[in-house]
Amino acid sequence: MRVLLLSANTFLEPHPVYPLGLDYVARAISNFHETRILDANLLAGKEDLQAALAEFSPQAVGISLRNVDNTSAEATHSFLEETRGLVRTVREASRATVILGGSGFSLFPQRLLEELGADYGIVGEGERLADLLLALDKGIPNPRMDGVIFAGGPPCRTAPWRGIPARLTPARNAHTSYYLQHGGVLNLQTKRGCPFRCIYCTYPLLEGGAMRLFEPRDTGRTARMLQEAGARFLYITDSVLNAHEEHSLAVAKEMKAAGVSIPWGGFFSPRVSTPDYFPRLAECGCTHVEFGTESLCGPMLRAYEKPFEARDVVAAHGQALEAGLRVAHYFLLGGPGETADTVRETLERIEKLPRGVFFFFCGIRVHPGTRVHAVALEEGSLGLEDDLLEPVFYAPRGIGLQEINGLLETAARGRGNWVTPRLAGRIARVTRRLYALGHTGVLWDRLIG
Repeated sequence: MRVLLLSANTFLEPHPVYPLGLDYVARAISNFHETRILDANLLAGKEDLQAALAEFSPQAVGISLRNVDNTSAEATHSFLEETRGLVRTVREASRATVILGGSGFSLFPQRLLEELGADYGIVGEGERLADLLLALDKGIPNPRMDGVIFAGGPPCRTAPWRGIPARLTPARNAHTSYYLQHGGVLNLQTKRGCPFRCIYCTYPLLEGGAMRLFEPRDTGRTARMLQEAGARFLYITDSVLNAHEEHSLAVAKEMKAAGVSIPWGGFFSPRVSTPDYFPRLAECGCTHVEFGTESLCGPMLRAYEKPFEARDVVAAHGQALEAGLRVAHYFLLGGPGETADTVRETLERIEKLPRGVFFFFCGIRVHPGTRVHAVALEEGSLGLEDDLLEPVFYAPRGIGLQEINGLLETAARGRGNWVTPRLAGRIARVTRRLYALGHTGVLWDRLIG
């Protein structure tokens, strides 16, 4: 079967994100099907997609939805209309079976299947597409299998896929060239599954809570191949890289042994580590640490069900700085129990975090199945009938999002290393201009004073 895998994501903030998931899906099916990957960022218009469909004549088109919206309460933008246009063009230009998947789709599978008019959907990890295609090849039109839904069929609940996936490592081609020319950042994954239970997060829903660790030596070799493909920065996409410190150190060691010489970074929990943890990462080429901090107020960290306290954040920040790493923190204001006082406490305590960059988000996007969704239902601010496909943000009882934004903007005045919702779009535009001039990497370190 000829299968076209189409990445629908064209959102470029804060920087273009390589569609890593399709590499894993392609590897899962390419031994049995003629497979191509197409990126919507390469399409100047529907004519380009029509031409690709005419040239390849796929029998199945898998469309990956990374997100359904930009999760911003300040300037909300839904991606559904763009995706609807892609599905419409596929329908008009071919007779291919249309299959939806991706993390965004998996949060609203039944609703999006109906809304976008697809034939099938893959819920959860995309490697399940291999099983669906096998069933279709055998002439089974509506296979009832884990993780597969179809038009007119019953709702599907699925457990996380338990396999250790293999990746089709990209080479220099049109698919990767876009990202090499717009920042040079390619992505790497070292494990799946997240053991933490942050109330707003969808990772445990998508990948499960049990960590599946990729073999460090294989990951090191993959990183080297990405470098040889032209990557100038590697971003590790694990939900939390240091959720398993020993494994992350083993991966870093294997990356160095494989000859990886380009800088790399990832997303970390600001927990106190062993004294040599960050120095060992730095010795192996790590340069950028992004902490998912969210708050520096004790009651708010507990409300978010974070596995650390404010003093741990300060300590982890210091450890990373002492290792020579560049450090950023992400803050999420507006959770359950937030008040003007808790917001001020967080903003004032940032003074204890020198030489960092701070990204702020005001308002929690509510996704079905998360703890914050359950809290909103318990409090009566949302009902079971509320359609969360259209962006809905949690409303704390003690303060409005507009007041939070006001407190934040006042505190951020004159601070070039504080990226508030009002400034995020401007920073993204500057980043794109720097990429056009040949700069590479995530670039937020340019904001450090």
